[in-house]
Amino acid sequence: MHYFALCQGDLLLTDNHAIPHDLSDVITLQPWHKQIEFTSASGTECIAVKLESPVCKDGYKMMGLRETFDVLDAEDYALAGKARELLYWNDNTQYCGVCGSPMKFHTEISKRCTNCGKEVWPSLATAIIVAITRGEEILLVQSKNFRGDYMGLVAGFVETGETLEEAVKRETLEETGITIRNIRYAGSQAWPYPSGLMIGYTAEYESGDLHIQRSELNKGGWYNLRNLPAIPGKVSLARQLIDQVRNSTIGELPQ
Repeated sequence: MHYFALCQGDLLLTDNHAIPHDLSDVITLQPWHKQIEFTSASGTECIAVKLESPVCKDGYKMMGLRETFDVLDAEDYALAGKARELLYWNDNTQYCGVCGSPMKFHTEISKRCTNCGKEVWPSLATAIIVAITRGEEILLVQSKNFRGDYMGLVAGFVETGETLEEAVKRETLEETGITIRNIRYAGSQAWPYPSGLMIGYTAEYESGDLHIQRSELNKGGWYNLRNLPAIPGKVSLARQLIDQVRNSTIGELPQ
């Protein structure tokens, strides 16, 4: 059994950066410690636990979920993200949106209203992100939501009634004023902050002058792929896309 215990976005790990297999020597779980059982694709039995306060005990540490990317293996990091999403979903589906009655778990990942029978499942906020190149240059922007002084990629949420590719074109035009071509799917990433799915694309500049959407972005511009500013860490799909287009355009450079 793997226990993914979280408190305000921080994950409980052992001092050697492992997921605990038992919490009995750490905390006495009470009814108010919400626990959600789920099973990974590989058959690992997991329990997501919501802690009311951080654990302070020898042999254990609390670490921000994003930071655990650097110390956990890929499967454990993904499962920790799923645990966070399930706990977030549970907190926001306590009562039925139709009749207001309490919701009860029906399966591992669904709830049913105790009165009208309405069923709900965890929902994802789908977003696109795109690496746009112009020769040996890449378009980098800084969102107003960024916590640090680094540059990232054009990104945004998919709107009702549009395809992923249409969202890529729209977000690019809205945020930068340019049009693009050769839009190609490049990869995807679960982004549990709190419940997102990022769909990554690459594209090429087609036309237009760069005009930054100041309501969404602090700054933006074209940067030579051989001399990039500070960019996102390897935890993000943005970094993976930047590395992908850089390596395919000018060859691999030191990371």
